[in-house]
Amino acid sequence: MGSFDHILVPTDFGDASTAALERALELAAKLGSKVTVLHTTRLPPYYYSAYAEGLAWPVDELEGRAKKELDALVAKAKSRYPKIEGVLGEGEPWERILEAATDRGADLIVMGTHGRRGVSRVLLGSVAEKVVRTSPIPVMTVSGGEAQRR
Repeated sequence: MGSFDHILVPTDFGDASTAALERALELAAKLGSKVTVLHTTRLPPYYYSAYAEGLAWPVDELEGRAKKELDALVAKAKSRYPKIEGVLGEGEPWERILEAATDRGADLIVMGTHGRRGVSRVLLGSVAEKVVRTSPIPVMTVSGGEAQRR
C-alpha cells in the first residue's frame, strides 16, 4: 500500500459513516495523514418544485443542524487525532465527494456503505457505488455492520 497523506471521509452521521471514520482515524494515526470529514446537504430536486408550490425548504435550519453535528463529530475525533477538519458541501453527495477529494488534494476516500440491495438500492441509488466507479483515487468502503461488531 502506498502512502496516503490526506484522507477524505464522507459522512451522513449514520453507523456506516461512524465505522468509516473510525477506520480512517486508525489509518491516519499510522500514516500521519490529514483527515477531512465531509457532510453534504441536498435539497429535494428542482423537479419536485411543481408539487411544492408555496412551500419553503428550511435551508438555513438544515445547514445549521448539519454544521452543529459536523462540528461535534470533528471535535470528538480531534481529541484523539488532531489533524482533522470538517467541511460542509451542498449538492449531489457523490459529486460533492469527488469534487472535495480533488479540491482538497485527498489521495484516499474512506466511506461507509449501507448495504442496500434490490429495490431499495435501485430507488435510492448508492452513493458509495457511484464514488467507487468514478473516483480517480482509491476508495475504501466500510460496512455499516462493522460499527456494531466493535
